[in-house]
Amino acid sequence: MKRELPKAYEPHEVERRWSEVWLKEGYFHAEPKSSKPPFCMVIPPPNVTGSLHMGHALNNTLQDILARYKRMKGFNVLWMPGTDHAGIATQNVVERDIAKEGKKRQDLGRERFIEKVWEWKGQSGGQIIHQLKRLGASCDWKRERFTMDEGLSRAVREAFVRLYNKGLIYRDLYLINWCPRCKTALSDLEVEHHETNGHLWFVRYPFASPLPLAFPEPCRRAGEGVGVRVATTRPETMLGDTAVAVHPEDERYKGLIGKKLLLPLVNREIPIISDPRVDKEFGTGAVKVTPAHDFNDFIFGNDHKLPRINIFTDEGRMNENAVSFQGLDRFECRKKIVEELEQQGFLEKVEPHKLSVGHCYRCRTVVEPYLSMQWFVKTKPLAEKALQAVQDGKARFFPDNWTKTYANWMGEIKDWCVSRQIWWGHRIPAWYCIPSLKLRGGKGGICPPIVSRDIPKKCPTCGSTELEQDSDVLDTWFSSALWPFSTLGWPDQTEELKTFYPTSVLITGFDIIFFWVARMMMMGLEFMGEVPFKDIYIHALVRDAQGQKMSKSKGNVIDPLTIMDQFGTDAFRFTLAVLAVPGRDVKLSEPVIEGYRNFCNKIWNAARFFVSLPPQEISREILSDYDQWILQKWASSLAKITRGIEGYRFDEAAKELYDFFWHTLCDWYLEFSKVRLNQSVFSEILDETLRALHPFMPFITEEICQFLNQKEGLSIGIESFPTPKQWDFEGEPRRVERLMEIVTALRTLRGENGIQAAQEIQPILSVEEREERHWLEGEKGMIEKMTRSCSLQFVSAKPVSKKMAHYSLGRLDLYLPLEGLVDLETEKKRLEKEIQKLNELGDRLHKKLSDPGFLNHADPELVAEERQKQRTNVEKVERLSETYRNL
Repeated sequence: MKRELPKAYEPHEVERRWSEVWLKEGYFHAEPKSSKPPFCMVIPPPNVTGSLHMGHALNNTLQDILARYKRMKGFNVLWMPGTDHAGIATQNVVERDIAKEGKKRQDLGRERFIEKVWEWKGQSGGQIIHQLKRLGASCDWKRERFTMDEGLSRAVREAFVRLYNKGLIYRDLYLINWCPRCKTALSDLEVEHHETNGHLWFVRYPFASPLPLAFPEPCRRAGEGVGVRVATTRPETMLGDTAVAVHPEDERYKGLIGKKLLLPLVNREIPIISDPRVDKEFGTGAVKVTPAHDFNDFIFGNDHKLPRINIFTDEGRMNENAVSFQGLDRFECRKKIVEELEQQGFLEKVEPHKLSVGHCYRCRTVVEPYLSMQWFVKTKPLAEKALQAVQDGKARFFPDNWTKTYANWMGEIKDWCVSRQIWWGHRIPAWYCIPSLKLRGGKGGICPPIVSRDIPKKCPTCGSTELEQDSDVLDTWFSSALWPFSTLGWPDQTEELKTFYPTSVLITGFDIIFFWVARMMMMGLEFMGEVPFKDIYIHALVRDAQGQKMSKSKGNVIDPLTIMDQFGTDAFRFTLAVLAVPGRDVKLSEPVIEGYRNFCNKIWNAARFFVSLPPQEISREILSDYDQWILQKWASSLAKITRGIEGYRFDEAAKELYDFFWHTLCDWYLEFSKVRLNQSVFSEILDETLRALHPFMPFITEEICQFLNQKEGLSIGIESFPTPKQWDFEGEPRRVERLMEIVTALRTLRGENGIQAAQEIQPILSVEEREERHWLEGEKGMIEKMTRSCSLQFVSAKPVSKKMAHYSLGRLDLYLPLEGLVDLETEKKRLEKEIQKLNELGDRLHKKLSDPGFLNHADPELVAEERQKQRTNVEKVERLSETYRNL
């Protein structure tokens, strides 16, 4: 005798228990030597400092669905897990820790500080890995990697040396994004730009010497002096100006090109130069050129061979080149300079001006263009191959619209600054000859950097044994770019590398296409000769119910851990899958998640119903129309589910599972079963739907299947995913759907006419088709049972429909006598109001669907939904109007 399942599903103990079993049994471990076809994914390595947020939850849920599905389809699945050392973020965390002791990292020294970071990593780092396990992520946890582990560090050195020897890495004095708070260079991608309300200051730069009397005066301040007016948003940088530029065809300035100006407050002579890149319409048409503190000016300066004057320290304070302003913070200096310009008569006017200001992606400090010696990767030759691979179809984006985004960025790519002025990270494998450093700038020769996989013993140029390693570390994304093959053992030719590279698919968010995806493509092709992954599935952002980006400042952050505590992990995962529509942000709210918790309860109750059934002797070969119908419906649904997962339409697969299990199986087949049930068919459908649900809802499906003792102790996750069957039934399952239409129509009439659920109705069916009427008469008991009817009548001719509600189903009409069930006068008044409301709704829908703006810009699925609402509304108005007339 079967035991009963507990009345309610309690997810927390179930989730804990099965997580432990899965890990203990090693169900997720993959070996390279296997007869099964390989399938491999690498996890986008979360920061070791991180904790699970909604982006992680969505990304890893989708990956886990695919990993579990492929495992059940017979693949040798390797889902490679790991974490990123997160250079700047981790250093900031540990610096805050030691600051509690009143210390700075400089007090500890580099070696002791790095030890502190490793201590922190051992004690507090990697919390997110435990949270991913709680999410149910079926990674091969025995293979977990860390970007600073010994093997990956070796891979980083190997990659750097190879690129340097090939001429693709170089060191140069260059203008980069600098964070004065973190005291490190940032790549363009690590700078977040925000529109800010600023000012445009108009400053007069006087001529260095008087112009001839006959010379036209292009810019004159009323009544006194002459000069050129420039407009600037950053007046503090004028201390580093080395020229003023004008357009060569600007009539206002043609005669001034080559003349000298006197830089206000500094009294340094600077030339007026011409360049066609100057915007004649901006400000006064004359722009200051500061090569050491503006990216465009840096290019101008190189082209015109202008000197570069750095006026900032690495902390964002003014240095010795800032004359009397030395020591001031850059923004304090701005105020002081504006005051002095005004006092000395150089400030013409000030206007409000909106501008885009770059901020450090980690600490939100305003970044500064800063001239410094940095290491760069020449990306253009690498990007050309990576772009061609996508154009040739060797790697494909899903959805395809991201292909254009990727191509545009790759086509305009700049060299990648890979050096960072922090201590935590992969130290650049370059050494300098100390005697040569002392000679720098003198007459003696300068030995080039020694780039080596191992610590060199002496300088190959001069033979000196006095060597010093570069103090910089590599950009965190450099090691991440090697992730798809470094985690598999590269540069060694391991069995894992042979079996699992290239990986099968990458699932990631669109926000790191440039940070990570593009760089992995470049490095994979460079070092492995093949793309790192064949498919790239890009998912959207998770937003709140109103579509706003989640942020602590808005107070709209939803914590995944809290959600899992409240609703259970399976409900949370299934919600994310349903909402993961390609190209559309995920709008998450607790009521939606609660709805899918109810779905968990529905699954649980269906299993309890099966367990409660008494033994049955009906042969599996004797199939009723209802059995044939459910088997065909499941085969059709299963095919859609399979196509959905294979095509990365996780939303479509999840919706199909939901609709089949809740509506088709439970709402209809189990209702039919109360009159007529084949336990063997129900058992088969229940088993297969649980297996199909498993990739989406691993915990509840494991618990139910183990309880039903259908898996003989083995995890459902290593069972096979069901395959759609091809049925060739002699019966006509379509007849069942006709019966469902009748039941639905009668329920609709009951609801539309305010008939209480406990009241029995006496419907009349007018059926034209003789064969259909014969079958329906045989199912009279089924219809009466499902609609709470009695004395169901079948007639050939349509009755006079006075005091009746009517519902037409083509060549079948339903009539529901209302007398005795409702107060006819009250019902007429209610119908009048209801019809009026429906007509108002119809007007609104018509107006909306006649608006070209809505039709051209709204999501096609939304337009389709609105059209269906309109059709349904029209049908309901017609039906209620007919009932009103009949009354």
